[in-house]
Amino acid sequence: MNKSESNSYWQVSRAASVRKIDKLVLFILFIAGVAAVANFLVWWVKVEHVDVLALFAIFSFIFIYVLARLVFVWYTYLNVSRPDVPVAPKGLTVAVFTTSYRGEPLDMVRKTLEACKNISYPHTTYLLDNTEDPAFRTAAEEFGAVWLELINVPGAKAGKINRALELTTEDYILVLDPDHIPFPKFLDNTLGFFSDAQVGFVQVSQAYYNQNRSFMAHAAAQQTYTFYGATQMGYNGLGCAIAIGANCTFRRAAFDSIGGHVVGLAEDLQTSLKLHAAGWKSVYNPVVVSRGIVPEDFNSFAKQQFKWAFGALGFIYNDLPAAFPNLSMNQKITYLSIATYYFSGFINLLFLLLPFLFFVTGYLPVNMLLGEFVLNGMWIVLVSIAFYIYVQRWMCHPASERGWHWRAMILKFAVWPVFLYGMLLSLAKVDVPYIPTAKRADASISPFAKPFLWYSWLFVFVFALILLYRMFFIELGDLLFSSVKTWIMMGFAFMSFAMSLWALFVVRPGKHLYTTDPWDELPTGLFKKSA
Repeated sequence: MNKSESNSYWQVSRAASVRKIDKLVLFILFIAGVAAVANFLVWWVKVEHVDVLALFAIFSFIFIYVLARLVFVWYTYLNVSRPDVPVAPKGLTVAVFTTSYRGEPLDMVRKTLEACKNISYPHTTYLLDNTEDPAFRTAAEEFGAVWLELINVPGAKAGKINRALELTTEDYILVLDPDHIPFPKFLDNTLGFFSDAQVGFVQVSQAYYNQNRSFMAHAAAQQTYTFYGATQMGYNGLGCAIAIGANCTFRRAAFDSIGGHVVGLAEDLQTSLKLHAAGWKSVYNPVVVSRGIVPEDFNSFAKQQFKWAFGALGFIYNDLPAAFPNLSMNQKITYLSIATYYFSGFINLLFLLLPFLFFVTGYLPVNMLLGEFVLNGMWIVLVSIAFYIYVQRWMCHPASERGWHWRAMILKFAVWPVFLYGMLLSLAKVDVPYIPTAKRADASISPFAKPFLWYSWLFVFVFALILLYRMFFIELGDLLFSSVKTWIMMGFAFMSFAMSLWALFVVRPGKHLYTTDPWDELPTGLFKKSA
């Protein structure tokens, strides 16, 4: 990180406003996108495209899943909104909750406590501690925080929040992860929204200060840029801004109305759902007023994503049905879209296996010309690219977040085994404990690297067999007749092979990370109140 970039990281940065011309452009793109999808589907379902009905149905399921999600993403962008920030009224009672767990670095927590002390709006910081290490109590007292010893409190982070709610009286609670460094003006960007008595929580952007320390950290951060920009702004416009847990300020009365913070692996999503179902409003303010740590290695990232995948899929059948009747239509669609995102692991597996099914059986999933497929599908791709470029206007920190997020695209493919594993365990209703996100890089190789190795070897083996068979064991007529189909399917398999090689690059341990910690590289003078 260069000096100028470092300095800009620690300044308040907010997404651009939404103009009338923006709404017009988004509407035109949305209509063009829906027309492109409709045209593709009308062409796709032609009877002559069906070779083997079962395979056609599987392939159609993949495309319908992808296209339905794509249309909802566009619809979300169509509803982007950036609320004006009301002045925070004086005299509100505010608590800042941050946690510490066994094994978490003391120096990291000290940085957070020091920054909390310098939040300009009057508040009380509470350290929710279960480390059984007296050094954490000393750190809390040093920085003027109230130390709450919460040993053996069930429910992981949410359980500790609920216990702390019983021990405190403040009307507003900022939940802050122990790796996040709040800026002095954090609360000034949230508390004013509570002047509306129906607002239950206010979420702000999450941003990171260690994203340039590794390829993995950069990729993981890139995955969040659009979410905390146009996506959450769209959810806000749909009346369904989502609480992410960290950097979220809650009204105590809202917590009380639903019996406290929901406990679970998708605790933030579950809490959002219950609050919306109870009639509370939410606000998303697209502003960077803190920076934290993003996982720097794939093993840590995979554990985080597994937790979310398992929790979100369980959320579909455990939480959503009871709340569904009390949600608006936009909220229903939003929560379904968020939870079903993790089905992409299964979808990717189907896509990976279909070419090899052809190599074994000789059956194609669809009977169509590649040129026609490209011609009918390219309009969807072009609209998607146009949306992707245009909505970067609403990145929360444009200087570091705009661009072609190719690392994030590779990482999105690399997590399919994680999502698939989470889905299978969720369907099997296996009991999975709470998994805190690692704060230090993990030097071990992730077990989720194995599917990429297996696929790479499978591709090389099958490719060699096909070459040998076509060179020595097939007649010329059959060779010419089957050539186009074979190499088209091999092309699909090669794309997945190339992505698997990239994924292996992503999942490798970055040994250079283990000599320093990211919080040791924070700029000096960061915590001055004038910052």
